[in-house]
Amino acid sequence: MTMDTNTSSTDSGAVDSVSQALDFLHRNIQDYQRHKPVSFQTFLQLLNAYPGQILRNIFQSFHDMIKSHVSEIEENSDRSAVTKYDTSKLFTEDADAPYFPDMLFANRFMKQMDYLRHGAQQNRIYVFYGPHGCGKSTFLNNLLEKFEQYSNTEEGMRYEVVWRLDVKMLKGRETSLMNLTSFEKLIQYIDNDSTENKPKENSPKVEFEGPEPEFIEIPCLCHDNPFLVIPKDKRRGVLDELIKNDEFKWKLFTEKQYEWVFKDEVCTVCASIYQSLLERLGDPAKVFDMLYARPYYFNRRLGNGISVFNPGDRPLRRNVILNQMLQGRINALFQDSNVINYIYSSYAKIHNGIYALMDIKSHNVERMVELHNIISEGVHKVEDVEERVEALFFALMNPEDKRNIQDFPSFEDRIQYVDIPYVLDVNTEVKIYLAIFGRHIESNFLPMVLENFARIIICTRIGKKSTAMEQWIKDPKKYLNFCDECLILLLMEIFRGNIPKWLDDEDVKALDKAMMKKILVESEEFGKQGLSGRDAIKIFDRFYSKFVKEDRLINMPELCSFFNKLEEPIRQMIPQGFLSSILRMYDYSILQQVKESLYYYNKDQIAKDIKNYISAVTNEIGSVVNCIFTKEEFQVTEAFLESIELRLLSESADAKRRQEMRLDVLKEYTGTTLSQEIMIEGKNIVQTRLFQSLHERYVHNLKKRVLEPFIDNANFRRAIKDFDTEDFKAHDKRIKRDVKFLIDNLVSKFGYSQQGANEICIYVIDNDLANKFKDT
Repeated sequence: MTMDTNTSSTDSGAVDSVSQALDFLHRNIQDYQRHKPVSFQTFLQLLNAYPGQILRNIFQSFHDMIKSHVSEIEENSDRSAVTKYDTSKLFTEDADAPYFPDMLFANRFMKQMDYLRHGAQQNRIYVFYGPHGCGKSTFLNNLLEKFEQYSNTEEGMRYEVVWRLDVKMLKGRETSLMNLTSFEKLIQYIDNDSTENKPKENSPKVEFEGPEPEFIEIPCLCHDNPFLVIPKDKRRGVLDELIKNDEFKWKLFTEKQYEWVFKDEVCTVCASIYQSLLERLGDPAKVFDMLYARPYYFNRRLGNGISVFNPGDRPLRRNVILNQMLQGRINALFQDSNVINYIYSSYAKIHNGIYALMDIKSHNVERMVELHNIISEGVHKVEDVEERVEALFFALMNPEDKRNIQDFPSFEDRIQYVDIPYVLDVNTEVKIYLAIFGRHIESNFLPMVLENFARIIICTRIGKKSTAMEQWIKDPKKYLNFCDECLILLLMEIFRGNIPKWLDDEDVKALDKAMMKKILVESEEFGKQGLSGRDAIKIFDRFYSKFVKEDRLINMPELCSFFNKLEEPIRQMIPQGFLSSILRMYDYSILQQVKESLYYYNKDQIAKDIKNYISAVTNEIGSVVNCIFTKEEFQVTEAFLESIELRLLSESADAKRRQEMRLDVLKEYTGTTLSQEIMIEGKNIVQTRLFQSLHERYVHNLKKRVLEPFIDNANFRRAIKDFDTEDFKAHDKRIKRDVKFLIDNLVSKFGYSQQGANEICIYVIDNDLANKFKDT
């Protein structure tokens, strides 16, 4: 196909569109508007205004980035011993491949990041250690991407040294030498050497055509902070004059994290330039006039500030980097090639930056071994020059790769392992599925079914037995409606920072901070085996593809059936009886939801019954009472007391049990409620412990019996199926009211869709759940 590029034939509308597109680019591309180098005087003014931001090394800057991207949702309490963090800004927002850390790993990671401000950190490498498919690479890539973005913003900006040498002030007698390129010098040398019978002083010289440069810019190879050019013995005095007496100044002069400001030395090239200028000019003011500060811009792709190596990346043949042209100009300017040796290695580019190894295998094993001396001593030899290397060193490691460094036992104390296990938090596992398959899939599940899929996956990562849980829960069988016998489901609740309400008071009291720490310490052994993240995604894809349908939602029986029919290796990972336990927990939970949704909560009538009952038990049978709380007059009879007691206890409560309750209420009322809470503390009767206890009993027993009228009612089931159809109108008025009340409450209180509410009601009735849990 040929295109007609004749301007006259071009549509005028297309021309306008192109112009508008170019105009859009002109207005919105601002990458070139970067900060320019500033003089050392301006740098000191910035230091005076923002000392905490200007005086930061890589460790402090990285710590600040983490703190700015991670927020605490809920601080740890006496029971939780962990903190809930919101890490979405760091790992998921604007990420090509989001990473979702669970609560346990988030706490482990934040704890290590807090150490970055506690002292010298150059003698350590952080190894993120975990099994295949746990998301290590995604985690580190997102972390480095966010740090690169942060470092190139106003908030994260740091400054590095750049020298601007004044040629006119420093040039020698042979000014033309400043104008020769290295190639021209080579030609001149060859011409002079090949010309025989002529003295060298009469040799022709090649003159460089062009203007003489005013400045020669020499950037610091190691990205050092400009403040480090100041001699060490003068720094404290400068800062004392520069920074006002406040909290930061006290930290600066006393805390370990700022020790580098007073002890670190500038790189050898900058030190040589400073010393040569001082000797040549004889005036420190003129030297500092040539010292500038420029923003330290990070660029992972160029290896500037962040260098990342994969196992297949071959090492450089020669790790010594020279700049012959700049070296020639420096030599010509100072007229002594031995004064300043502009030479460096690839490690200089990550000084005050980040060096990361993606998996310790193949060529990365060599790199890891080479880091041994650098991490131990903080220096690297480049020919005759000592190059200082202080950086954040990260590495990823699979369990089998640990043997690659076992021949270096002295290296072990330099390694800080941070475990990245498989996800153990149900909410986090669900977020992963939604991120990969899309949030729309959630609408194809009945409530709790998607979460239960995640629970079955996670149970393979936890195992079958927990010593800490056995010490805590003495009798697991009392929680069979909520949990499995191995308490794996309870562990999952703990791992997401939730203490279930169904635990009894005795067990809640036993879960103190010491017990919680035992559970969390033990959790470090979980998540290293079982179904990996990749495995879980493949299994979910199979499950979802098989059961998703347009006319109904995915339910629990389908979920259990799917896992029961999986291939043997996967089924063996699921603890015996776990699928039965999770189905029982689900059945019990939805039964409670249906009861709650059917229950007509007449608060006024319940409160009136309880107040009248309290007044009645304080009087003799047959007496007429004017209740001081309700102002109602009634006669205290056995039938009156029994009618309320059967709601407070149960319909099977005998006369002895009811009599015991009357005595207990009378004792509590006279001993505490009236004499202490009402008369001394001035409480209203509804605020007292006795009223609240009786109210809870009353409501519980009403809900317990709420399904009884509908258990064997075929019309009720049929009305549910007919809901929102023409056939629904033919049903009894009372049944229609009850069904609508039930469906509406399930939607508003528990997040069901109307279709889901309909399906779950039929499930409860068809599986006879009311009778299944009748004695519970």
